[in-house]
Amino acid sequence: MPMRFITRLGTGQKAAILLSLDAGIALLSLAGADLLLNGALPDLRPLADGRFLLLGLLTVLGTSSYLGLPRMKLLAYEKHGIVETGILAASLGASCAVANALPGARIPPQQILFASLLFLALCVSARLALLRLTELLYRLAKARQRLLIYGAGKTGQRIAAALAEDDSMMPVAFLDDNPRLQSLSVGGLHVYSPLRIKTLVQRLDIDSIVLAVPDESRLLQLRNLSDLPCKTLTLPSLAETLAGKRPAQAPSRIALQDLLGRKRLDLEFPEAGDSYAGKSVLVTGAGGSIGSELCRQLAALSPARLVLLDHCELALYTIARELEDMFPELALVPVLGSVCDAPLVRALLGEQRIDTILHAAAYKHVPLVQSNIFAGLRNNIIGTKTVTDAAADARIDRFILISSDKAVRPTSVMGATKRLAEEIVQDHATRAAHTRFSMVRFGNVIGSSGSVIPLFQDQITRGGPVTVTHPEVSRYFMTVTEAVRLVLTAGSFACGGEVFVLDMGAPVRILQVAQQMIRGAGLTIRDEDTPRGEIEIRFTGLRAGEKLHEELFISADMLPTPHAKILRAEERHLSQIEVASALFEIRRAIEARDTDAAANALARWVSERARIKATG
Repeated sequence: MPMRFITRLGTGQKAAILLSLDAGIALLSLAGADLLLNGALPDLRPLADGRFLLLGLLTVLGTSSYLGLPRMKLLAYEKHGIVETGILAASLGASCAVANALPGARIPPQQILFASLLFLALCVSARLALLRLTELLYRLAKARQRLLIYGAGKTGQRIAAALAEDDSMMPVAFLDDNPRLQSLSVGGLHVYSPLRIKTLVQRLDIDSIVLAVPDESRLLQLRNLSDLPCKTLTLPSLAETLAGKRPAQAPSRIALQDLLGRKRLDLEFPEAGDSYAGKSVLVTGAGGSIGSELCRQLAALSPARLVLLDHCELALYTIARELEDMFPELALVPVLGSVCDAPLVRALLGEQRIDTILHAAAYKHVPLVQSNIFAGLRNNIIGTKTVTDAAADARIDRFILISSDKAVRPTSVMGATKRLAEEIVQDHATRAAHTRFSMVRFGNVIGSSGSVIPLFQDQITRGGPVTVTHPEVSRYFMTVTEAVRLVLTAGSFACGGEVFVLDMGAPVRILQVAQQMIRGAGLTIRDEDTPRGEIEIRFTGLRAGEKLHEELFISADMLPTPHAKILRAEERHLSQIEVASALFEIRRAIEARDTDAAANALARWVSERARIKATG
């Protein structure tokens, strides 16, 4: 409790306490000097002279503030503050000497000298003692965190029993939604209603709340607890704890998956693996967030050959090295090159006898593509056209485009390029006799490069601020494992022409993600209600081309598939002549480096006639 009081003091409050301490020591020093000189109780009548009190206190307060002593951290005092305290003591002695020179003064000069020396000794000793006391309180406070366990059932009771002898954590009470348990004592701990949680956190001096509830309840409680000034911790399942895979006394911070606002998906669909086993598979953009996870999961399905294509040397080297270590028997072919290199792509399909292409190569960062429109057009549109043409000519079995929710009614250059990439694939699907062209569309992937999760993590690590574009902005989220598993599953039952859309649950507010990540890191949010919080959330405004809310469906016509979490969209698409015209305009704009022509072409040919404005 004392340590929590100290940490809640603001800088100004701490400075006022130290100034008051200096003033009190000044008076004590003048009285103590008389005691030391005369060996009897000090005569305080001379000190009652207003000249001594006024000049002495003004000197101490003014000089101490000028030297910065009240605002100097105690940890830095031993190195930097003792000399300043000596100057302060000399100033006090000088002011008392001036007051003593005035008519009627009755304090011996030697008492002033002794008072200055005593003031110096007491000030230094007091600050060093405060430092040692603070360190002691900090160690005591850190010795055992005070835990409130949410859930007084068998799991919660086992957790409390396991933590009872732990040196770092101390359960102090239970919370439970069951009215029959409330007001009872379970395992020596009182059970309270969750309705009292805000009061209990303050009254019981709670450091952390441990969730000992099922996954379904946990998602709800994470939201209910997000506004409390303490950490929220989750625990491994009871089965893991009993099996010894993870000790019960080791709560973990909120997992990123908990930010999804839904249960993890059941990804079991064993039939999907049969579509890739023994096949030669090409992954474009193999070094990216999605591409690399595609490679990992494909490698586990025993393909005859896995070909990795990427134009980033470091990314390609990294994933190739990882796969070589994990799957030493896998026939792995890393290829350094661009999807826009038509001779390379055609040679690759023939030489490696590719059966399936998973086309993940794309520039996906909205602001970067917005200001680098020609690079986005070349890679996302021309690159897709190059690979689809080569796939059709080589008569490969299956082509799967990895698309994005930003392709639905796009307002950004990046979204428009992905929409035109979809149109190219759908055009091929209507004409190809031997290749099945399909696509899979989904939203944001948690933890992928450039997504808000790693950005927030970096900003929190640096001490903030955490930047959010708008208080109401929301996005669909899915873990990379979920997204890739569903992509591979959708590809396994693709017949050609399908637009598969992954069921990503409800959209999540980005502000809520930021708040949960800050609190999950054990930090407090700085806002109007908590001006001394540790991390500020700063709103920066929507960027060019950015939507407030993303969409996954262009039309409401959705059909089921063999997998409950994969839907099939029925959507209009451009004709062969329209696609050819769009590509002609795009190529001409790239060659002329005409930004306006490029933006106009995008706006003209995306199906929703979106207004696209490039910034570079």
